[in-house]
Amino acid sequence: MSASDPESDDRRSDDLRRLRTVADYQFGAGVGAALFPAGEDLEVKRSSSGRPQQVVAEEGRLVTYGTDGRFTLGLAGGRRVAAALEPPAGRVVVGDESEPFVRDGRNVFAKFVAAVGPEVRPGDEVAVVHEDGSLLAVGRAELSADGMADFDTGMAVMVREGAGDPDE
Repeated sequence: MSASDPESDDRRSDDLRRLRTVADYQFGAGVGAALFPAGEDLEVKRSSSGRPQQVVAEEGRLVTYGTDGRFTLGLAGGRRVAAALEPPAGRVVVGDESEPFVRDGRNVFAKFVAAVGPEVRPGDEVAVVHEDGSLLAVGRAELSADGMADFDTGMAVMVREGAGDPDE
């Protein structure tokens, strides 16, 4: 969102205000400022109608802004959301057994969930993290936090993007 004239400055300011409001509503108070910090040069890719569609930072895609008014997280956005929230909020935690599969983009199953933020509901965007706190993937919760804790079968998180091999 590089700005060189007053009109683009106003559009940038309006975009950031709206994007932060959506993030605070969807993920929790304060997450908007963590996802879209003031002074950072963010690129907002727009739809043909001019509506913000994707927000990209230097480290990669933060979010895609869906037509339903909710964000889907990119890995860079998942890192920022996880950093902004007190664990385990906004996260699904898995152990060593699942780690290589989730990094590779495979889904998370309930029996492998070690912890989950108590606020997580089906359809929520979540960061999937290892017990050591490292981000493994981002995706959509398929079960509530209680369901993930109680069930021994079933998909807990539909992974959208895995973090890949940490050595690469």
